[in-house]
Amino acid sequence: MPDYTAVCANSGRRRLVQTVLSVAAVGVVARAGIELAAPGRLGAQTNLSPDAALQQLVDGNERFAANRLTSIKQDLSMLRQQTVDKQEPFAAVLACADSRVPVELIFDQTIGDVFVTRVAGNIATPEIIASLEYGVAVLGVKALVVLGHSGCGAVKAAMKADSVPGQISTLYPHLRPAVERSDGNFTKAIEANAKFQAELLRTSSTVVRDAVNAGKLDVKSAVYDLATGKVTMN
Repeated sequence: MPDYTAVCANSGRRRLVQTVLSVAAVGVVARAGIELAAPGRLGAQTNLSPDAALQQLVDGNERFAANRLTSIKQDLSMLRQQTVDKQEPFAAVLACADSRVPVELIFDQTIGDVFVTRVAGNIATPEIIASLEYGVAVLGVKALVVLGHSGCGAVKAAMKADSVPGQISTLYPHLRPAVERSDGNFTKAIEANAKFQAELLRTSSTVVRDAVNAGKLDVKSAVYDLATGKVTMN
C-alpha cells in the first residue's frame, strides 16, 4: 500500500505545475483587458473570519437537518438584482455531482453565498483547482470545504474498478489513493477521499496554501449523510 504522504506529495508536484500555468494564464487574460478583478464589495460577508464562515455553514446545515430553513424566506428577486454585477460568497464548496447533494440547500444558503464546484467523486482536478483559486484569490472566500457524501457512486465504482463506458474510468486514478487506504470499507473510502482531496488543495495550490498560511482561509473536508441530512466536518 503506498504511503499517503508520498502520494499526496507526488500528486501535489504534478498539480503544482498545472496550477502555476493556470495562474500565469489568469495574469495574461487580465492584462488583455478581460474582467477578472474582484468586483465591488457587497459588504455582507467581508467581515467573516474563516472560523465564522465555517460556523455559518454548520449552522445552516443544522437548520436544514431540522427542517427549519431560513434561506427560502429571503426575497429572491431582490437578491438577483443585487448580484447581477457582483458576487461575494463567504465560502467555497467542492462537492460531488450527485443530484442528491444540493449544496446551497443543505447548508441553508441562498444566491451569492456559496461558490460551488461539482464533479463526480468531488475530486480536485486542475480545472476544479483553478475554479477554486478564483474563489479564493478574487472573490475572497473565507472557507473551503470538500464535501463527500454517503453512497457515493464514483467512490463505489473506483473500489470495484469494473469496465465502464465512455470516460467514466478517468475518475478512478483521482479516487485510487482513498480506495487504497480504506481496507475495502466503503464508508471509510468516502471519508478518506474527502480528506485526500482537501489535502491536495492545501498542498498543490499556491493560492490556497498562501491564503491558509496568512490566516485568511480555512480548508476542511466533510461528509454529507443522505439519510439524516447532516454534514460532519473533519
